[in-house]
Amino acid sequence: MARIAGVNIPTNKRVVIALQYIHGIGKAKAGEIIKKVNIAPERRVNELSDAEVIQIRETIDSDYMVEGDLRREKAMNIKRLMDLGCYRGLRHRRNLPVRGQRTHPNARTRKGPAKAIAGKKK
Repeated sequence: MARIAGVNIPTNKRVVIALQYIHGIGKAKAGEIIKKVNIAPERRVNELSDAEVIQIRETIDSDYMVEGDLRREKAMNIKRLMDLGCYRGLRHRRNLPVRGQRTHPNARTRKGPAKAIAGKKK
């Protein structure tokens, strides 16, 4: 099992798909990485040599922000908005949708399960 950026990537999948298991790498970035390292897209992870895995690892470390660093930067950006007290920061603070979505009947994913209101009967 190959370990890249602190993530065990699956061995029996194609390299392009397996790289997407790393937080911060999607379809496009995975394609860029295999082009930089000159690996055929149809190759599987278990067919890669140790040198190729090391080359992939070095490419990701030098050119892309992934996993812990990316999560930390996202958290710091949200914390900055909350400290500023701007509208987006207030929405983050209250666990409500940040990007202008309607919340009266919707937003259950963000708000959590519906809470009963005491004394409200017809």
